[in-house]
Amino acid sequence: MSKVPSVAFAHFGLHVRDLERMERFYTSFLGFIVTDRGNLGAVRLVFLSRDPREHHQIVLVSGRAENLDHSVLNQISLRVPDLAALRYFHANAATHGGHDIQPVTHGNAISVYVRDPEGNRIELYIDTPWYVTQPLRAPIDLAKPDAALWQEVETLARSRPGFRPVEEWRREMESRLARSLSNQAPTNS
Repeated sequence: MSKVPSVAFAHFGLHVRDLERMERFYTSFLGFIVTDRGNLGAVRLVFLSRDPREHHQIVLVSGRAENLDHSVLNQISLRVPDLAALRYFHANAATHGGHDIQPVTHGNAISVYVRDPEGNRIELYIDTPWYVTQPLRAPIDLAKPDAALWQEVETLARSRPGFRPVEEWRREMESRLARSLSNQAPTNS
């Protein structure tokens, strides 16, 4: 049996040149709905999902260079089972060639960001039981005991707009998706 904790693919971020055009493509053609949008400094983000269990499956991120000299992927995100797994990846990333290692919380998740040897960003994360309006990114200390870390994340989440239990947000998403899909159903002509 492997000592490496399991991971599961969850979502990806895509650098784009024309945010509005790309949003239209993913919503109109593929049926995603916008779950949040906002800015982190000069960077504009649009979060998209078709699954009420996932805040976003795709995040469109402004800033794709015209003369593309970097990856169009903003990040590859992998869900891990628990804080112990996050701590494992945080502690072992550098020995495998990882760099720029950053533990953070988004209120709705606790994450470790790491660049792979070629500079691509990987996010390893666990969900929290809360929803907060995105984007949010705040540094955390994974060396804290579990109870203290969870308390810190909850206190931050409660201070943010849109705070509520994630199950409440998921029920709202189910309703929004059902309405959206019923409006897109083909008509018999």
